[in-house]
Amino acid sequence: MQTYIILMVLAVIGGTLFDVWHKKSAKYFSENTERGKRNSKREVSSSERTGMIVETIKSEVLTSSEFSNPKRRLSHLMTMYGFIIFVATTAIMIFAYPTAANDTPAIWPLFWHLGALSLCVGGYWFWFAIRVDVAAEGHPWYKINPRSDMFILSLLATCTFALLWSISGGVGLFFVLFIASATFLFTTVIWSKFAHMFFKPAAAFEKRVVQADGSNDGLPGDFDLTSKEVQDKFPDIPTYMGETPAEMGPGIRREPARHY
Repeated sequence: MQTYIILMVLAVIGGTLFDVWHKKSAKYFSENTERGKRNSKREVSSSERTGMIVETIKSEVLTSSEFSNPKRRLSHLMTMYGFIIFVATTAIMIFAYPTAANDTPAIWPLFWHLGALSLCVGGYWFWFAIRVDVAAEGHPWYKINPRSDMFILSLLATCTFALLWSISGGVGLFFVLFIASATFLFTTVIWSKFAHMFFKPAAAFEKRVVQADGSNDGLPGDFDLTSKEVQDKFPDIPTYMGETPAEMGPGIRREPARHY
């Protein structure tokens, strides 16, 4: 099993690197960074960047604060931390206690089961009730899009069969399905959402940098439409919206968030 774990780690690394090359993600981030430097209005200090890294880790990585829907956020956190605990305890038990002669402390199997259970609760909650196809577009939960759903389904299958294998006392069929699901999960990185966990923090950090240095990714800033200075700069505002433009309203926040 140690060899299998190493092969799966290599599969994830290889798949992620191939994804970076195939989608030109590294090239995009590099070019975007250079463009931001050219358009920046001030220099962002190293201490500011460090603070942004900490804030990105705290908000986008550890607490997933980008989710407006609290149910979606909780589901994501249960799935994410369940997966981390499940994978970490699996590696600990396989590498630190590889044979029956090694007594595995009870704490590790306990956390292994809790991690798998947390992932299943968060994942199935997402699949049956929260995902946008079901919650917003009214599609039945059993309508599957192979490319977009392979990640969550293989993730759920891995932990579901792992729990069934454990609860059943080691039935061989469940173990085979567990390993098959895990293999599919870790070897399909280039087609699934697996690699996004590495790109999302990078994109969130870059967004903070471009907002701080004033380049703002080439986007215009926020304007007070009632300001005389703004109306002089954009003289068509009074023409189309009057001298005191009304507040445009809550827009997409008019209703509770029901998106991914």
